[in-house]
Amino acid sequence: MTATAVESSTTLTAAQQATARAVDNLLALQDEAGWWKGDLETNVTMDAEDLLLRQFLGISDPETTAAAARHIRSQQRPDGTWPTFHGGPPEISATIEAYVGLRLAGDEPDAPHMAAASAWVRGAGGIASSRVFTRIWLALFGWWSWDDLPELPPELIYLPKWVPLNIYDFGCWARQTIVPLTIVSAKRPVRPASFALDELHIDPRRPNPARPLAPATTWDGAFQRLDRALHAYRKVTLRSVRRSAIRSCARWIIERQENDGCWGGIQPPAVYSVIALHLLGYDLEHPVLRAGLASLERFAVWRKDENGDPVRMVEACQSPVWDTCLATIALADAGLPADHPALVRAVDWMLDEQILKPGDWSVRRPEVRPGGWAFEFHNENYPDIDDTAEVVLALRRVTHPDPKRVDWAIQRGAEWNLGMQSRNGAWGAFDADNMSPFPNRLPFCDFGEVIDPPSADVTAHVVEMLVALGERNDPRTQRGIDWLLSEQEPSGPWLGRWGTNYLYGTGSVVPALVLSGIPVSNPAIRRAVSWLESVQNEDGGWGEDQRSYRDRQWAGRGVSTASQTAWALLALLAAGERESEAVRRGVTWLADTQCPDGSWDEPYFTGTGFPWDFSINYHLYRMVFPITALGRYVRAEPFGVERQGV
Repeated sequence: MTATAVESSTTLTAAQQATARAVDNLLALQDEAGWWKGDLETNVTMDAEDLLLRQFLGISDPETTAAAARHIRSQQRPDGTWPTFHGGPPEISATIEAYVGLRLAGDEPDAPHMAAASAWVRGAGGIASSRVFTRIWLALFGWWSWDDLPELPPELIYLPKWVPLNIYDFGCWARQTIVPLTIVSAKRPVRPASFALDELHIDPRRPNPARPLAPATTWDGAFQRLDRALHAYRKVTLRSVRRSAIRSCARWIIERQENDGCWGGIQPPAVYSVIALHLLGYDLEHPVLRAGLASLERFAVWRKDENGDPVRMVEACQSPVWDTCLATIALADAGLPADHPALVRAVDWMLDEQILKPGDWSVRRPEVRPGGWAFEFHNENYPDIDDTAEVVLALRRVTHPDPKRVDWAIQRGAEWNLGMQSRNGAWGAFDADNMSPFPNRLPFCDFGEVIDPPSADVTAHVVEMLVALGERNDPRTQRGIDWLLSEQEPSGPWLGRWGTNYLYGTGSVVPALVLSGIPVSNPAIRRAVSWLESVQNEDGGWGEDQRSYRDRQWAGRGVSTASQTAWALLALLAAGERESEAVRRGVTWLADTQCPDGSWDEPYFTGTGFPWDFSINYHLYRMVFPITALGRYVRAEPFGVERQGV
């Protein structure tokens, strides 16, 4: 036996053992109801804003405050700052909000960790340099002037969908946040705090130094002047018009509250909706607010620290549908029998989660029948295209006792996804043709991406689904394939919108293209392979830092992680590189870094909410993607266990 053959045999044995351990671990994590859900870790602004909300509503309690403060302190860096992702640079808004949260918890400003934070904030420009959302929170307590915030009139609700900057020009996550904030902006509440924040200003006498306007001939200058006009409009608006607009906004909010009390299954819209309705006179015992506050409690993850004290982390969102479909695919690819009880339970749960009523997406696609899946436990207004594609792929991997029901669900899900194709042939996450250039220009919108344009990763998942269903030759599938080919970076990768970053995009697109019939010898596939090989780390793994969204030099560069190594392997396996040295080294890295319990450590944030601005550590990514990659390597099946319809 040659040395190469010995290495291949050793690698295969290690991969088989690692896969078996990981499968046992993942099976043990399944809920009795059939779903999986890993923690969704973001940054301490979620925890600080939860404390601010409780303070504003007058519902703070010592136990919750102390537990949240322990988590916030645990994330502080030696220089006194807080980042927005593990290993990232200091971030001023996160640092300010964390500091304020700790002040609410009783930490004194002259304590060493607090003094270090405030000194850094002053050096970075003070509160005036923070994002608008941070300054809105501060305005609620009198720490910032409402006059020095961008105006957001509730009359926005009246703009028809064909007018620029109507609420449906915004991505669904931004839309759900902006509508309640128009009420907050109109009411301008102030509930004075018991302490000042002078230590966070460069000059407390001039907290908001005047800044020159950009030239009127630029977009920035035009929108700055629009904001000035809206401030002037506030002073002359008819009270009857303003009251009517506020009532319309309140009705819009209440109509979109989910059965579990949340809004859109995500924390920010829920928080601002609760504040907005409370300002309109809804007391905390009103069913709408009581349900809303109860839903926020379900975002809390409690654990014990090394001293045995309770620690509370707040999730921005929960991902059971996404985690469950990915876990199902992973276990099937790893060789679990197609009729295994765990997979059947997962399918039963996913079938019950299918959304068969219209939501906000139907404003732009009224003729499309509903049939998608959302990301969360309860979110019937906002199913998403990515989850729907992956759920359909997962359903096809399982032998279910009621195949007609499964086939019907698959057909409706695929039909809905096809109906959500954008004009350019690609797919966004939640809406079709959500590509207006104007929302991101607003002075108010400095908190991350506020539109939902098509992305390579979502489009690739939809193409993969369509090909698996036998729709390879459908013109709509071909348009998606053509769009993907046109979006490849010159050096070979694809940008990843919802995962970090080029590794995720490339790991999504290459399997879809090859499965759709693009030969592995095609120049696009060879460029992708060459790029992946060029960015493989010396240890054999792959990693990519969130900074690649801002600095192209970080593309494919970062500490090796289990999820990102798996994404690279999925692309290479699909490209016919199973016997390559790059694949052998990547598989070996996964086997060598596996923990004794079958999991992998992954403190790095490999998920993306808003590129650069809001990063996510999906705690189940470190399991599902390595299992998928290892399973496909072990079984020599680069596209999964089935290729029905191909």
